[in-house]
Amino acid sequence: MCLYWGGEVMYGNLRYISEAPNLRPIELTPATNNAAHDAVFSCKFTHRLRFTANVFAAGNDTLSEILSEQSGHCSNVAVFVDANVARSRVNLADEIGNYFKRYLPEKSPKVLIIPGGEQIKNTELDFKRILDDLEQSRLCRKSFVIAVGGGAVLDAVGFAASITHRGLRLIRIATTTLSQADSAMAVKNGINAFGKKNYMGVFAAPWAIINDEATLETLTTDHWLAGFSEAIKVALLKDPLLFEYIHRNCDRVRSRNLKIAIPIIRRSGRLHFDHITQNGDPFERQDARPLDFGHWSAHKLEQMSGFELSHGQAVAIGIAIDATYANFMGWLCDANHQRILECLNRIGFRLYHRVMRQANTLLGGLDEFQEHLGGRLTIPSISRIGETFDIFEIDTNQMLAAISYLKRFHEWGKNDDKTDS
Repeated sequence: MCLYWGGEVMYGNLRYISEAPNLRPIELTPATNNAAHDAVFSCKFTHRLRFTANVFAAGNDTLSEILSEQSGHCSNVAVFVDANVARSRVNLADEIGNYFKRYLPEKSPKVLIIPGGEQIKNTELDFKRILDDLEQSRLCRKSFVIAVGGGAVLDAVGFAASITHRGLRLIRIATTTLSQADSAMAVKNGINAFGKKNYMGVFAAPWAIINDEATLETLTTDHWLAGFSEAIKVALLKDPLLFEYIHRNCDRVRSRNLKIAIPIIRRSGRLHFDHITQNGDPFERQDARPLDFGHWSAHKLEQMSGFELSHGQAVAIGIAIDATYANFMGWLCDANHQRILECLNRIGFRLYHRVMRQANTLLGGLDEFQEHLGGRLTIPSISRIGETFDIFEIDTNQMLAAISYLKRFHEWGKNDDKTDS
């Protein structure tokens, strides 16, 4: 039976009259028959990345331009600031208030200080507070949520924003080397739960990402180093020239030479940004995570250490484990293997931690990594610097040998820190 839109149509005992012109008939499927309809569709996202310094300073219109673009009629804005950033810049709340008075007087943001570091992702009460603050700020879908801080704060605030009204407009202002080199570029948001890294979360593209490079000068040593493990990782996978540059300048990176370090962070950030926008799998629907070299063990090491190990430090160890395993399997030559360990070591990373004594527990990270992604186990490896391939199973004996090797590497005096041996 067909229903025609336009003119007079009888359907059963009902008469439908329409003034619309005659159009194609709509086929009515009898209720007794099975029916199936599939359609492939896509949605357009704009991924915005800006590099700047002193984002809230007078004369810097980076943020105001982003806020003004298609802002709609809603004037509400909520700003969440990492407590670590607030401590290093005691007048930041006033700077933010003055910025909005100068550039966007119709918007009056509420500035909220929240715990920084992994605590914000581990503590249910802290996350609940973010949700409460969002609700009390009376935000709508055209409102902006601005997260200022390191990767953990960006993750937690992003998750809260993405589940409020099914998605608020999130602006990430990244303030650490790790967030600027990697995590802020992604479309991931989440918190830790059930003792597992990023167990709860969603994929949601931010409205914009702003890397505020002025904040890098205020970082602790550990936070300064953290982003360079991700920079080394992406260089090993995608950019051998970047690895050469990092390897050549290890000592200057360690001593915080910004003229050397900022181009490395920018290049790493751009490589991660391009992966999201050009790789064709930003929401990780496929089996592989091509940029997660070293990460199956890094996430487990963080958990095993009670997050004493930062993500950046754990990734450095994870890279060393996977590079050593690739060498033991005959894929990566001895020279490149040693150059990778030397680069990580000279920048300042410890390549061994006492929890690695529980090697069999650490191997449980493989199962958790597979569960987190789904599908078959798929881990990126390298055959040379800049050349990658996927592996789908692990030789447990060789992986245990790789972990054991790093303990010996540590004991040989290659590391400055002897406390964890």
